[in-house]
Amino acid sequence: MTAYWAILSARFRMLLQYRAAALAGLFCQVIFGLIAIMVYEAFYASTERRPPMTFSQLVGYVWLGQAMLGMLPWRPDGEVQGIIRSGAVAYELLRPMDLYSLWYSRAVALRVAPTLLRAAPMFLLAMFGLPLLGLGEWALTAPASWAAAGAWIVAMAAALLLSCAVTMLINISLIPSAGSDGVSIVLMAAVTFFSGMVIPLPLFPDWLRPLLEATPFAGLMDTPFRLYTGHYPPSATMELIVRQLLWTLALILLGRWLLACSMRKLVIQGG
Repeated sequence: MTAYWAILSARFRMLLQYRAAALAGLFCQVIFGLIAIMVYEAFYASTERRPPMTFSQLVGYVWLGQAMLGMLPWRPDGEVQGIIRSGAVAYELLRPMDLYSLWYSRAVALRVAPTLLRAAPMFLLAMFGLPLLGLGEWALTAPASWAAAGAWIVAMAAALLLSCAVTMLINISLIPSAGSDGVSIVLMAAVTFFSGMVIPLPLFPDWLRPLLEATPFAGLMDTPFRLYTGHYPPSATMELIVRQLLWTLALILLGRWLLACSMRKLVIQGG
């Protein structure tokens, strides 16, 4: 485990250097969050039906999505993609380490470091900055309760493990096609949409919502966000966490099997 921790730590420190990129991304995410809230406010003002979420819960859902955007496995690991395209994956196979665990360690750093750079200022702005600007109704409120806060933290940790498992599937899909983005683009679109990042899952039709909540993508964003806002009661925490972990285990086993199959038919670029 020492070797994998060293890889994770080194990658984490390297990614923390991209502070200017994080600030630029933060600006874009704030604008996108404000636009999304304006659209939803108009929707809530015009609907005659009782919405499935309160407006405060919806606002919290939107801001949490913007703060935790880096956690979403919406793209492959650029370093792994370069290794595959250049043929340097052969050197990876020479390391006295398990290839899946090695890439998984890198994925953890990839998901955590950029998220930390953006999440901290996003929380400060959404919780304290907007009320100072007279936009208190659009501000991110504190968790619904202490139990909700604890459930959110545990669910975000489980979401990280699940996100890295999905990232591994995206990385592995690049191997047979020598780094082509075809499969990864389709999977990235599914992750972004079905996680609730584009439209919160509670806003989907009643007949479709249970199907979306049963997918692994719901555990990436929807589950922890609804625990934070109180849309899910704390009593449902254990069931939801177990679902996240079971999907994580299933995707890890699937990823390991696909990686083993890919390695048996691996073609190194250049020979």
